[in-house]
Amino acid sequence: MPERAKGTCVAFDFGTRRIGLAVGEFSLQTASPIGVVKNTNGTPDWPSIDDYIEQWKPSDLVVGWPLTEDLQEQTITHHVKGFIKRLTKRYGLPVHKADERFSSMAAQAEIKNMRSTGQRKRKTTHADVDTLAAALILESWFAMESQQ
Repeated sequence: MPERAKGTCVAFDFGTRRIGLAVGEFSLQTASPIGVVKNTNGTPDWPSIDDYIEQWKPSDLVVGWPLTEDLQEQTITHHVKGFIKRLTKRYGLPVHKADERFSSMAAQAEIKNMRSTGQRKRKTTHADVDTLAAALILESWFAMESQQ
């Protein structure tokens, strides 16, 4: 495994309206939601992303790669390809793709469970799902990278 993949990583769950973000440490194999940025007409809120990158100073970026159940590209995949290119050019950091199939459903299920057990009291927003999905994507990527 390359040395660079052992530091802080920021993950993105790309959506047409919002992009969920999470941060995690490779050595700990865990991730936490950190926020959401707007994505207006295909233009992410770059100043907000800049702030997250400056705050967390990641060694690597991880982007959820949207595929169908049978591993085919989705309609949004070409937008994600463009986002990855812009991330790479803008920050000069390694950008990794991570399978994001079912991450949003898993995030919704986890939030529902938290509400049923009393761990979560407030109403759930789309941003909550997006940021938790980003955390799940990052943890999944950590697990895959650890196996290699």
